[in-house]
Amino acid sequence: MAGYDLHAHTNRSDGTFTPTELVDLAVERGLTGVAITDHDTLAGLDEATAAGGDRIDVVPGIEFSAEYEGASLHVLAYWIDPSDDALRAELQRLTDTRFRRGELMVEKLQDLGYPIDFERVRTIAGGDTIARPHVAQAMVEAGIVPNEKAAFTEEFIADGGRASVPKHALHPLDALTLIAEAGGVCVLAHPGMWKGAGSVPDDLIEAMAEGGMAGLEVDHPDHDDEQRTAYRAMAERLDLVPTGASDCHGLRYDPVRLGSETTDAGRFAELRRRAGR
Repeated sequence: MAGYDLHAHTNRSDGTFTPTELVDLAVERGLTGVAITDHDTLAGLDEATAAGGDRIDVVPGIEFSAEYEGASLHVLAYWIDPSDDALRAELQRLTDTRFRRGELMVEKLQDLGYPIDFERVRTIAGGDTIARPHVAQAMVEAGIVPNEKAAFTEEFIADGGRASVPKHALHPLDALTLIAEAGGVCVLAHPGMWKGAGSVPDDLIEAMAEGGMAGLEVDHPDHDDEQRTAYRAMAERLDLVPTGASDCHGLRYDPVRLGSETTDAGRFAELRRRAGR
């Protein structure tokens, strides 16, 4: 499994492994490096870096929330300066609104007659960084849905669903600017997972490339062969680094898919070069 898995989550957002457990698994699976890219938080990076030591290259990252045409869009950022004031302010805003969003989704589910408790959601989340999978897990435990995937429908908490709540998020181009000013480099995450099974519009990807985006996540477990071929061609046309990553959430998916998709050393070196690192 030599290579870099550039998209993985810990329990500091919506993964199930601690940062140490995730890094240990990456070492066990023979990865050259792993990026910690929790949603809108840098909270797990210090622990992960310490766990990596001289065993594995731990890449500091984040999966940054953005929004386009009313739907979520995720930007992976690497090597950002955690002390940047503007970045810190935006991350705090995202954390605060995620917490309130979780409360409102639970209230909507309760109004629809479903037995779900916000304190249980908060316990599952383990802190104030609350994401929809935490609500989905509480729904499974309450017997509302058979599995977490079933929660992400129009009946429940999918974008536009009966219990959905819009969240604060920047326009993707504003997110690029914020990350660049914090010294980071950006890759568009899973472009084939927009508005459910749709694709991020080509014109937006082109605008993001023109705005300084460095890469495009091509090899992802939820991209089929046709999508991978199309995105690889787009990356070449737009001079973007095509990356591969598992988007591992620990036990939230079965089987654990850390290392199932990777970025080779050459492409990783080019991404790092564009970050000036």
